[in-house]
Amino acid sequence: MTRHFTALVLLLFSFLGVHSQEIIPYPNHYEQQEGKLIIPKVITVSAESGEFSSLIPGFVGMLENLSLKAKETGKKGWIQLVRNALCHNPEEYRLTVSPAGIVVEAGCANGCFYGLQSVFQLINSAGTGGSIPCAVIRDNPRYGWRGLMLDESRHFLGMKEVKKLLDFMALHKLNKFHWHLTDSPGWRIEIKRYPLLTSVGAIGNFTDPDTPAQYYTQAEITEIVQYAAERFIEVIPEIDMPGHATSAVKAYPEFSGGGSERYPNFTFNPGKEGTYTFLTDILKEVTTLFPSKYIHIGGDEVHFGNQQWNHLPEIEELMKAEGLENLVAVEHYFLNRMSDSIRTLGKTVIGWDEVVTAGLPASNTVVMWWRQERPEQLEKAISKGYEIVLCPRLPLYLDFVQHPSHKYGRKWSKGEYAPIEKVYHFPDTSYTSGISVATPLIKGIQGNAWTEVIHTPERLQFMVYPRLSALAEAAWTQDRSKNYENFNSRMEKMMEFYKKSGIVFFDYKNPDLSPEVAGPERR
Repeated sequence: MTRHFTALVLLLFSFLGVHSQEIIPYPNHYEQQEGKLIIPKVITVSAESGEFSSLIPGFVGMLENLSLKAKETGKKGWIQLVRNALCHNPEEYRLTVSPAGIVVEAGCANGCFYGLQSVFQLINSAGTGGSIPCAVIRDNPRYGWRGLMLDESRHFLGMKEVKKLLDFMALHKLNKFHWHLTDSPGWRIEIKRYPLLTSVGAIGNFTDPDTPAQYYTQAEITEIVQYAAERFIEVIPEIDMPGHATSAVKAYPEFSGGGSERYPNFTFNPGKEGTYTFLTDILKEVTTLFPSKYIHIGGDEVHFGNQQWNHLPEIEELMKAEGLENLVAVEHYFLNRMSDSIRTLGKTVIGWDEVVTAGLPASNTVVMWWRQERPEQLEKAISKGYEIVLCPRLPLYLDFVQHPSHKYGRKWSKGEYAPIEKVYHFPDTSYTSGISVATPLIKGIQGNAWTEVIHTPERLQFMVYPRLSALAEAAWTQDRSKNYENFNSRMEKMMEFYKKSGIVFFDYKNPDLSPEVAGPERR
């Protein structure tokens, strides 16, 4: 079947009311059958194994939030969770809807969990006393990395909002939460060996330098990491270096490498041996808090504030001792040393695309390509054999506005912005400067919610939703199964669910009736 014909079939389905019953992201194989399944007054769920059984309480809680009655049963349930060894991908699931009930098959718990997210959406779209068309679904993801980043250095949103975000990520089968916890405006993670990082470094935010200290204790970090793990989401911490270090060196100025007039005290000092001890001590504590195999070290925009390196005697000595010709070489020396420390801790380094030229080992480094105007960085990363996560500013930075009438977010040159349809169609080659991303080196895609223009939970939600739904389908659904008109139709039910859940979102179908949630004003 040609892609064009498939699109016509999907469009016909949208007119007939057959939309995989509103599942987002769209399954990669959906086959409607004759008949329908009536939602019972009490939904019973059974599981063949203890591993699958452990998923039932959370699923029952989701149904109860819809005011439906549900319970686990030791007998054959209306929903049956069955292990299927033919599901080789851990995230794969199969789902059969028949007049007798629903069978979810998977080889692993995370596949079964994703099957239950689809079942939840089927039930939600049918409603109390409604029915679900009989169907067979076979589904697994396009990409293994389906991510969302939240920056809490610039504005701190707090545990309640993070958990809500994780809930919606799980519903949409997103599996990587990249947590940007340190940057110039504020340090947001407790490090017990260096308490001033939070008592001093956590004071202030992007719009108000005098805001009292806001940060996560180690107990709170552990709680959120566990909450995410229960939803099969890996939490990846980011500890920014050697730039974006202002909050850290405000607390411990002995490790400052200075900055520039616009970005004072922006860097760590690569010429001091104590800097490496300080940062490695921090990473040791970070490692105990995050079971993820990854630590993100930033590595971007160092040139914003490394001018004073030219005048530091320690850096002059370092350059002589190591034969470093310029400040870029100093930056690369620093990144390689910290990469070695992370590798010694048993972790894999992630860095923004500036690290492509630093000579970090491809076997232990993942690159996040973020500068869509620098396609050569993507080409270099591919040619050097780095694994890559695609997250270019356009269209995947969620601090860019969604509509031309919006005034608080960012726009690129000539007023370019990031509407939902551009997020949905990513990553076709028009968004990757013509570079083919049909390579196993592409681990996946990620949306990034930077918070310079986001200061409250309501503002965060307005900027993230509904683009989160489009991001999920871009990351999960193969091109041959994607259709934007079909997605638009399915979004009706999803936006209804946003409303039920108290989410403040941009109604992209009715922008005149969906006023922008105001952004912050900087003091």
